[in-house]
Amino acid sequence: MPLTPNSTRKGGRELHLLEVNNLHTSFFTDAGEVKAVDGVSFYLDRGKILGIVGESGSGKSVTAYSIMRILAPTGRIVSGSIKLAGQEIVGADERVMHTIRGNKISMIFQDPMTSLNPTYTVEHQLMEGILLHTKRNRQEARARALEMLRLVHVNEPEKRMKQYPFELSGGMRQRVMIAMALACEPDILIADEPTTALDVTIQAQILELIQDLQHKMGMSVILITHDLGVVAQMCDEVVVMYAGTICEQGTADEIFYNPRHEYTKGLLRSIPTASNNHQRLQPISGTPIDLLNMPKGCPFAPRCDSAMKICLTQRPEKLVINPYHYAACWVNVRDGLAHPEGLEQKAQPVTASKAGDSHE
Repeated sequence: MPLTPNSTRKGGRELHLLEVNNLHTSFFTDAGEVKAVDGVSFYLDRGKILGIVGESGSGKSVTAYSIMRILAPTGRIVSGSIKLAGQEIVGADERVMHTIRGNKISMIFQDPMTSLNPTYTVEHQLMEGILLHTKRNRQEARARALEMLRLVHVNEPEKRMKQYPFELSGGMRQRVMIAMALACEPDILIADEPTTALDVTIQAQILELIQDLQHKMGMSVILITHDLGVVAQMCDEVVVMYAGTICEQGTADEIFYNPRHEYTKGLLRSIPTASNNHQRLQPISGTPIDLLNMPKGCPFAPRCDSAMKICLTQRPEKLVINPYHYAACWVNVRDGLAHPEGLEQKAQPVTASKAGDSHE
């Protein structure tokens, strides 16, 4: 794999900021094992934005929770590797993770009201992480908290510091969450559906804020969303997930202008556009599969209009469309766009750095 401008080398091999390799995360319930993340691999380099898209239940958030090691009690990383700047964090003890969360990797959650503690003031919650992860004293930590509120465009920051979360609007709470997440200048920000609970005008402001701060601070971002329009606007690279697997991955241009998985094509067809001329939207037919009873072949095959016999019996591997784009879809083999034999050796996981550089 060619060395990218935002990665380094260690021991002769390329070192990415974040490397997720063959990650398997399951939830063990009374009904059985739910394979929420099933063999996910991707890289992320410094200063890049990676979008993870897919419908509800596709494994997007569980992938993020696995990286942060904040799974529910019934969840467990079964196998795989997650490396942060070369440091393996799967299996790392809680003391190590305590130094990583909020310091090297921070996360913004879907609903800021349930993420903020209703019994503490904004000041207390902002200062807590700063005091924990930096050498600042209380006076310096308070100054940093005020600085962060101004940075995320919270009006009257002195007043907001004394308020409780329930006294703030939804958009204001999300700005406070962003300030908390970035107060210790993390290398990576994970934004999990950061605008879901907000109205449309506030959504645009929050997304613009995240993008602006990403440029100013030079951090990497993993943006988890179901909004393909947001992905097209913000992301260098896109990972499309379905049923816990990555069905397609590539640069944003490749995914939007040259989709090669039938699920991705279905997602794009379902987006309303101004040029639809009163045509009906084309939703993806069928229902998501039961993760307790995964099919032998391609997870999307039961819903796919182009499914062939092999799709029902054999799960496709990583099929290379071009050096920066792959899709796990047998249709590409049928159409002569990819060939399965030997591609596991040739396939190179697409990195967000390449996504940002390949079209410059």
